[in-house]
Amino acid sequence: GGILLGPSALGRSERFLQAVFPPKSQTVLDTLANLGLIFFMFLVGLELDPKSLRQTGKKALGIAIAGISLPFALGIGSSFLLRETISKGVDSTSFLVFMGVALSITAFPVLARILAELKLLTADVGRMAMSAAAVNDVAAWILLALAVALSGSGEPVEETYVCATLAAVLAAGFITDAIGIHAMFGAFVVGVLVPKEGPFANALVEKVEDLVSGIFLPLYFVSSGLKTNIATIQGLQSWGLLALVILTACLGKIVGTFVVSLSFKVPLREALALGILMNTKGLVELIVLNIGKDRKVLNDQVFAIMILMAVVTTFMTTPLVMAVYKPARRARVADYKHRTVERKNSKAQFRILACFHSARNIPSTINLLEALRGIQKSEGLCVYALHLMELSERSSAILMVHKARRNGLPFWNRGRQSNPNHIVVAFEAFQQLSRVSVRPMTAISSMSDMHEDICTTAESKRAAIIILPFHKHQRLDGSLETTRSDFRWVNQRVLKHAPCSVGILIDRGLGGTTQVSASNVSYTITVLFFGGRDDREALACGARMAEHPGISFIVIRFLLAADAIGNTVSVDMAGNASMDEEVLSEFKLKTSRNGSVRYEERLVRNTAETIAVIREVSRCNLLLVGRMPDGELALALSTRSDCLELGPVGSLLTSLEFSTASVLIIQQYSDRVFMNLASELEEDSPDKGSDLSN
Repeated sequence: GGILLGPSALGRSERFLQAVFPPKSQTVLDTLANLGLIFFMFLVGLELDPKSLRQTGKKALGIAIAGISLPFALGIGSSFLLRETISKGVDSTSFLVFMGVALSITAFPVLARILAELKLLTADVGRMAMSAAAVNDVAAWILLALAVALSGSGEPVEETYVCATLAAVLAAGFITDAIGIHAMFGAFVVGVLVPKEGPFANALVEKVEDLVSGIFLPLYFVSSGLKTNIATIQGLQSWGLLALVILTACLGKIVGTFVVSLSFKVPLREALALGILMNTKGLVELIVLNIGKDRKVLNDQVFAIMILMAVVTTFMTTPLVMAVYKPARRARVADYKHRTVERKNSKAQFRILACFHSARNIPSTINLLEALRGIQKSEGLCVYALHLMELSERSSAILMVHKARRNGLPFWNRGRQSNPNHIVVAFEAFQQLSRVSVRPMTAISSMSDMHEDICTTAESKRAAIIILPFHKHQRLDGSLETTRSDFRWVNQRVLKHAPCSVGILIDRGLGGTTQVSASNVSYTITVLFFGGRDDREALACGARMAEHPGISFIVIRFLLAADAIGNTVSVDMAGNASMDEEVLSEFKLKTSRNGSVRYEERLVRNTAETIAVIREVSRCNLLLVGRMPDGELALALSTRSDCLELGPVGSLLTSLEFSTASVLIIQQYSDRVFMNLASELEEDSPDKGSDLSN
């Protein structure tokens, strides 16, 4: 945008420049732009955790060193050619360092955004790229400080603004500028020195980042664009030099990173993708070039060439990575056998992907997992706890990377990396008390494609069931209030694309607001069984819970009375009915000696009687229901459904008049295409203009 507004395009018109950017406005623009730069560097320092840099592995460190040293050397080499052609008379030493730094930089925040949008941020190649880029970033700042110190004695400072809340940042900028180093380094140091433990650093980021990234930094980009005049690149020689600089930048970064990655036995495609990713340029590149231009180290022509190099190398990153490295095309997991809770081999390891948005979801999720633990099976229970984080326009790149770097690590490997927060403590306690394998994971994506991360993770971890929190939470008066309607659409898309069974948990405080230890569990859990595959899956979940010594388990089977009246509709379900009978017979046989299990059959004649029975048996801690039960009774209830992702019975149970219990609505995985489900959810999707308040 800045380039288009500048002398390269619209700024060719003197009338336009005089009207939009008169000469007297340049000082104000540059002042605000540099003020934004100072606070941006404060944020960079604030988010930089020196501890995490010290924990960078040898592989990432080696890749980072190669990604700096070879481009730096090639940058110095190209500077000799530029000095002989279009940069005659500039100071040789500072020009060499500026060119070396400009070519060796990797734009850390830009790289984080590209990786997140390509779904690679939590993949091996993404974590390696970000670890290497973090080291590269710090090295680049050190080299830039050297270049600034070599290029002059500093400029006179006109500090007229006083920022009450961040006075230390401005003061530090003033001091470093006065001693001959750019003001941004003082702000950077203050940011690094701010303690990272506790909520203070996060609060500062929250308060400052919107102002800096939303108002000040765009001015810096505009200011840079206004200084860029592509018209200065004239003749074959200049365009040839542009091609040479682009080639040198790509060759140094890509080849250097590629060769060292191969030496660390990184797979060929990943090594090439790493090289391309490390070639990303961004704001840091602009800062280097602007300082070089301000210090008269770079003339207009070299500045324009370097700006175009940064634009080209960054624009080519995404398409090249997509062409070289396509993890989305991975083959389906070959040994993914247990995609449902219902299974022949009950001793096989039971894998759950438990998703949560915030700390509010944690206690009930853990208490549900404790109930599902059952007794000690031969291979036990394995839980993948997936923290769903939205990739918003203002997501802090470095904070995202700190979370992604720890993705999938066992808790005992994370204790020394940072102070564990309450979420980590909760799952760690559950792991130790219940002897269950728990793996924390993080999904960072936009709300529109968060379901892809959930489904991909479920498939890669071979989960039997995905547990999702309902998009509403319980208020103090017991009613349900929408947390965020976006999560409703995420749940619907997961139901549509899941590679395994799915459960949506309506949380009404299962076990209270804290984790309940195994010895203190005392729940009554009820299954409402109408028939069909989803109800059989709910029964399978309940059967597993019934093994827990602290759980009383009740199965209520609804049967249509022979003299049924009302608006029930005849449905042909002979196949499902025979399977239902077989499963129920097997269940009754297995639990016949278990005094905590009760099986009841209720004959009902119409919808009113069905609802009355549901209201009667719903006085418990947890209700298990199938999402789409079969039979005439369920079909009659379906007209009352206002949340299609919950199905008829689940929707009924969202109302306080029916139940105050938590509800787990379950959909069993089927290898058939859910055509009916897809069409139902399509009609109810936000794209169709449905009411978001549901």
